[in-house]
Amino acid sequence: MARILPIDPPYHPSVEYRLKAMMGGEGDVEPLKLFRTFVTNMPFSEAMGPLGAYFLRASDRGGPSYDVRTRELVINRVCVRCRCEYEWGVHVTIFKKAAKLSDDQIHAIVYLDHTAPCWSPKDADTIEMVDCLHDTGHLPEALFERLTTHFSEKALIELLMLNGWYHAISYFANGSEIGLEDWAMRFPKKRCSVRPQ
Repeated sequence: MARILPIDPPYHPSVEYRLKAMMGGEGDVEPLKLFRTFVTNMPFSEAMGPLGAYFLRASDRGGPSYDVRTRELVINRVCVRCRCEYEWGVHVTIFKKAAKLSDDQIHAIVYLDHTAPCWSPKDADTIEMVDCLHDTGHLPEALFERLTTHFSEKALIELLMLNGWYHAISYFANGSEIGLEDWAMRFPKKRCSVRPQ
């Protein structure tokens, strides 16, 4: 059972408004358990909403300058490193197609590292960025220089913050023991020929 119980419907109008905003205006989709937990503290959910929405907004709608695939590689790898199956499952289920992630790449992001043969140089550097930040809190100079060949300075600012944001989301989901969404993917089973990281 969740340590902090999410709010269940029927929702107070102010809560319903906030949940719709957090769900991107989708009124006919059940709000995520994560969001229904956040709104148990409305001032907090209102404060965090704009930045969370910014990270997921398309660049042509005033959002970040990174592409969807890079965003999802960062989010999925952060969630894997934090062992946050909840947020990983939500993102892989919703954004797998938009991010053009193959089943092999989904498996690799859980069990392999940036050296897996399924990654392009840009993908590999993105995954290595996540791992270095997770393990050390820093980026080696050589890796940072490679990242500048893939991303603008603006995108790097956004990506560094995206790493930290999804650490915070993972810590919250894990610490509060939010139950998994019924419809979301689970971490895949490890293939016999794969070495765990």
